[in-house]
Parts: sequence; C-alpha cells; structure tokens
Amino acid sequence: MTQDLGFAPWEARAVNLPEHAGNAIHTDAGARAAGFPAALVAGVDVYGYLTHLPVVAWGESWLSSGGAEVHFRRPVFDDDLIRSTAAEAPDDEGAVAVTGEVDGSARAIARFWPAAPTAPEARSGERLAPLTLPLEERWRRHGDRLGDDLPLYAERALVHPVLWPHLANQVVARDLISGSWIHTRSIIRHHAAVTVGGEAAARATVVERFDSPAGERAVLDISIEVDGDVVATLEHEAIVRLADRTD
Repeated sequence: MTQDLGFAPWEARAVNLPEHAGNAIHTDAGARAAGFPAALVAGVDVYGYLTHLPVVAWGESWLSSGGAEVHFRRPVFDDDLIRSTAAEAPDDEGAVAVTGEVDGSARAIARFWPAAPTAPEARSGERLAPLTLPLEERWRRHGDRLGDDLPLYAERALVHPVLWPHLANQVVARDLISGSWIHTRSIIRHHAAVTVGGEAAARATVVERFDSPAGERAVLDISIEVDGDVVATLEHEAIVRLADRTD
C-alpha cells in the first residue's frame, strides 16, 4: 500500500494548445484518421499538469536537481478534467507516484524524485544533429497557458520543466517521423534550474527501434545544454509510425 503524503489533489481542465497542430494527432481530423474521437492533448502538456505537485512540494530544488518518469497510458482530450494526486511509492524511498485521472481512469502516471537518480552512462546508437531553441519568455509563461499559474516561474524567471520533453519531441518530429505520432514515456533528470534568455541545445542519440502492436517505436537518449552546461538529460520514447488501423 502506498502512503498518503498529504499533498492536496489538484485539478485543471486540459488545453489543446494550437502549436502542437504540426503533429496531426493533435488535430481533430488527424486524430480521427488514427482512430481517436477527437484531437489528443500533447503528452508534454499532460506532463506539465502533473508537475504542479512536485513544484508545490519541493519548489526550485526540484527544478534544479529532481527528476521524473512519466508514462502516458490513455489519451487526454481538450477540456478533459485532469485530477492529480500523490502517494509515496513503496519501492523507492522519497519517490512520489502521481496520477493524472479523467473520469476516474488513469491517463498518465508519473514518478517524481526530489533528487534525481544518477543518469546512466551514454549509450551508442544513431547520433542526430543538434537542435537549438531560444529560451523565450513564453517558456516562463507556459504553465499560465495550461491553467497552472504557480508564481515561482514568474518570480524567478524560470522556464517551465515541460520544455525538456518538448525539446525531445522536437527532435523526434524533425528526424524520425513522417505522419502522426505519439509520445509514450520519458525519464527526465534535472541538473540545473534555467532562466529565460539564452539558448538550449538538444543532442540526441537513437538507442533502440522496435515494433509494437501500436506501431514502430523509438527510444532516444537526449542531453540538453544551456551555455555549454548540461541542464537536463532524458530517455524519451515515442511511437514514430502508427500501426495501420486496418491491419
């Protein structure tokens, strides 16, 4: 049995942000073509809702040295109610299991660490070209756009932690896909809190490709640098080619 940590549950209405429309799965037409009833909310933004609890609990220390493992189990649609709750995970001291629920059914499950486990050694594979992204003001305001207006980001001019899996998704979209695709899980380790300004560079290696009933999957190791310093590392998995619905 998990133990209640005393964190107050938190609720928000999911928002399907327009900038994700480049992946057709986040549009009504593209989602229906893939067999879903409506556009899917981006996994990175579902993760953004789940980060509310560790930021409330641990503040900037989690952004600078914490971590997370998130699995996306079922789709979240625009205006769905996400309810985040937390409990102590029995097998990892200090870890927290967080569930994003819609109508009582878990859509995403995350495990957050106040101090991230040590990153494994870099693995070999297909090296991809670096991807850079300016750390603009909108990344400080990303939580506001989702309906999560925690003051820490504005007070400290910090970028929202959703930026790191977003960058990983940008690499996937640029190099690995040719149609609709789905982000399925990430392990994210923070190595520094980051303020707006400057530029982030993501360096990625494809370490595994394999087939599943849902389609072809790819696993990437990604290191993100700002001003030459590593600020986050990720293991990132996505379905890069959806299985044909008629198979």
